[in-house]
Amino acid sequence: GLQVNPMLGGLRYRGAKKEREIIYQKKMEALNSLIDDKLADQKIKEAGISVKESEIDGAIEQIKSMNRYSQEELQQALAVSGLNMAEYREGIRKQILRNKLISQEVTSSIVITQTEIQAYYDAHAETYSVKKKYNLRNIFMAYPSEADARKSVYSRMEQALMQLKEGSPFAAVAKEYSEAINASDGGELGFFTIDDLSGSIQTAVSNMTQGEFSSIIETDQGLQIFYVEEIADAQGKPVSEVADEIRQKLYEAQVNEKFKSWLDKMRKEAIIKIMY
Repeated sequence: GLQVNPMLGGLRYRGAKKEREIIYQKKMEALNSLIDDKLADQKIKEAGISVKESEIDGAIEQIKSMNRYSQEELQQALAVSGLNMAEYREGIRKQILRNKLISQEVTSSIVITQTEIQAYYDAHAETYSVKKKYNLRNIFMAYPSEADARKSVYSRMEQALMQLKEGSPFAAVAKEYSEAINASDGGELGFFTIDDLSGSIQTAVSNMTQGEFSSIIETDQGLQIFYVEEIADAQGKPVSEVADEIRQKLYEAQVNEKFKSWLDKMRKEAIIKIMY
């Protein structure tokens, strides 16, 4: 098949959509090696695809800009590669034709409906839906590795827990017992969703109601007691706000799927053509 000069690797013809550039540019090399020149030319002719001289001019200007070449420097680079400007323009013309062919063959039948967008939104509710946010406080004590020291630390934490059970305000107990830097703020941590929290903390907090404190939890950092000061709903994103994002995801998935199917079809046709 046609092997276009490597300098054309970054070619972006005018009017092409960004997502198409990314998908198709990277696959042109594979396409060139899989599809016979005559077969590609035949498909282009059948599809009535053409390239204007102004498109080739625009592509060359972009290549010059990307490589910071003047016209003279581009001609010098071509000379080193054994090409003249006419051959170079012909290479670009074929590259653009093939890009257009893929664009037309693969994407013309892709329509993303509102129903598909809604279905994707519903299937990924955990990403877009309203989530609970927990305003937390904690009491923290470092938990040493030595067994003897651990006993005294745990004993001290039990004293803090006892005070909480007797009705002392959490902030006051945190100020007295906690070793963390936020002790002076009454153990204030701020708002978190369940997803923000690690394993054992996540389990404890998810089962707590507003105004409730946990038992003593052993975490990687040390011993902790958590308190849920408030539970609020984090604002979820309505489908209208994320529709464009979802449409792009669905579009890219369909393009990739259709590209593979189309390439398989072209390959089979090329094999049949060669055999017969």
